Order: sequence, then C-alpha cells, then structure tokens
Amino acid sequence: MNKIYTALLVFSVFSGNLSAQTKPEALRDSLAQATHQLAFHPDSIDLRLKKVAWNIELKQWEYAKDDLDKVLYIDNKNIAGLFYRAYVNEKLNRFNFARLDYQNLLILVPGNFEAQLGLALLNEKDKHKTEAMDQINSLIEQYPDSAEAYAARGGIEKGRNMLDLAEFDYSKAIEKDPTITDYWVNRMELRILLYRKKDAMADYQELVKMGIHPGALKPFFDRIKKIK
Repeated sequence: MNKIYTALLVFSVFSGNLSAQTKPEALRDSLAQATHQLAFHPDSIDLRLKKVAWNIELKQWEYAKDDLDKVLYIDNKNIAGLFYRAYVNEKLNRFNFARLDYQNLLILVPGNFEAQLGLALLNEKDKHKTEAMDQINSLIEQYPDSAEAYAARGGIEKGRNMLDLAEFDYSKAIEKDPTITDYWVNRMELRILLYRKKDAMADYQELVKMGIHPGALKPFFDRIKKIK
C-alpha cells in the first residue's frame, strides 16, 4: 500500500461518515467537538486533520486552509496535508498555490495517481490546456485500466466541445467500471448532443435498470425524444 493511499485512508476515517449526517447542526456540533479537543493538543496533526475534515464538509475553505497550513508547518512532508491543501487552495481559486502543493506531493510520491489527476484537472481549470491534456494522456498511459482517468479525460474533452472524443472516453470508462452512473449520464448527454438518438436511449434505459428513477432522467428523456 503506497504512502499517499495510507494517508488518505487515515484521513477518510475522520471524514468517511460525514455524508450520513445531513443536518448542518450535526456537522457544526462535530466541528465544535473537534475544535475543543484540538485546544488541548494543538500540535496533534491527527486532530487537526480531523477538524479539517469537518471544515471541508461545511465548505469552510479558509478555516481548512489555516489548519492545513499549521499541519504542514509542523510536518512539511505530510502527504494528506499537501493533498487536501491543494484541494482547498483550488476551491479558493489559489491555483498557483494548489499547483505547488501537487508538485511537492509528486516529489514525495512520484507517479501517484491522485496527485497527477488533481494537477491535470487544476491545469484545465486554470486554462493551462496543453499541460492539462499532456498530463491526462500520460495518466492514462500509466494507468490504462483506470475508469476514473478515462472519465476525467472525457470531461476535459466535453468542456472543449470535442464531443466524439469525449463520448469515446466515457465509453472506455464504462467498459472499465460500468457501475458508476455518472459515466452513463455523461455519455447519454454526449450522445444527445451528437444526435445519436438510439444510443442515447440505450443509455437512458440502462440507467433506469441501474435504479435511477425515470423522473430524475425526464429532462434527458425529453431531449432524446426530440432528436429526429
């Protein structure tokens, strides 16, 4: 098990059950408890990362960044700290700082999938388009069985209106992992945009079989029916 996976797995112990708590009040209570514990152990990286998890869930990006800065002041090679500060910096539109965190992370764990993917998507968002495409292509070469990598490239191509290429990549993602409904939804929309009525309807029917309620898919169904 590589170092970054271990670090992120540890982090997920803190944050893995957050989605089950839907009420903001419950989230804030948990954050208050984490903050209280941290007051007695201000140098505890684990407790500070626990607090960061709640900050991120509540979209309190500035608070999360402040704590991640403290984590990395204590341990400038903390893998989870670098990864999540890159994520938080991107949310704050601090793209250059996010890029630096990803680059420093890749020095510690060369070739890491998550860091390379994050950097490629960041560069696309920051309009470093050539770098982004080179990086996502390289990622697929390194991880040819990764559905996530193909879907990421499909998303980039979709954003650039490269619809045929995006449809191909989402098809590859589905081939690698047919259980992810988002891949099917994206391919269905691309097929609608490409006026491929039969193929789009096939995706619609597959999504219904996968348990998606037809009502949630009605806007897509209506668009499919309009294709001549």
